[in-house]
Amino acid sequence: MVSTYRVAVLGARGVGKSAIVRQFLYNEFSEVCVPTTARRLYLPAVVMNGHVHDLQILDFPPISAFPVNTLQEWADVCCRGLRSVHAYILVYDICCFDSFEYVKTIRQQILETRVIGTSETPIIIVGNKRDLQRGRVIPRWNVSHLVRKTWKCGYVECSAKYNWHILLLFSELLKSVGCARCKHVHAALRFQGALRRNRCTIM
Repeated sequence: MVSTYRVAVLGARGVGKSAIVRQFLYNEFSEVCVPTTARRLYLPAVVMNGHVHDLQILDFPPISAFPVNTLQEWADVCCRGLRSVHAYILVYDICCFDSFEYVKTIRQQILETRVIGTSETPIIIVGNKRDLQRGRVIPRWNVSHLVRKTWKCGYVECSAKYNWHILLLFSELLKSVGCARCKHVHAALRFQGALRRNRCTIM
């Protein structure tokens, strides 16, 4: 039986969220930043631990606020489907403090406005542009501790440019949404493990 998971990717302008998705799907990266102005839907099938999963990846443009109800969600074409996903990937630029504040705000709004009974929807915080490590504005340990210990969210740092930890991110995503066949793998999985024992392959 093939499992289907809907995933929303959110982040401020220029953080590289679309670049992460395109690197995962097509193994490509462009130096030219093209702002996301409309919702984009990708429908890949992935293989993890020998089992197939259908993903519906929704790449959203930056939103001013998370929709508080279904009426507001469907009134804005850019927000359609945002409240009914199985997981959220919130991306920030490790070199931009404001982008982290954006993620912080959106995460809080998700927790406050999601449909009753879905408060356990997984949220993964992603620090992109790890290749620009020297320009980091918040120490990694501080962010990781806040996200994992206080927010109780998953945390992954990656580089869309160099395809570093992109597979790990989506492997962690599948585990977070309750993939029963993935939960036996330790949460601190390294990139090499994602390529071998916990391989996540695009079909």
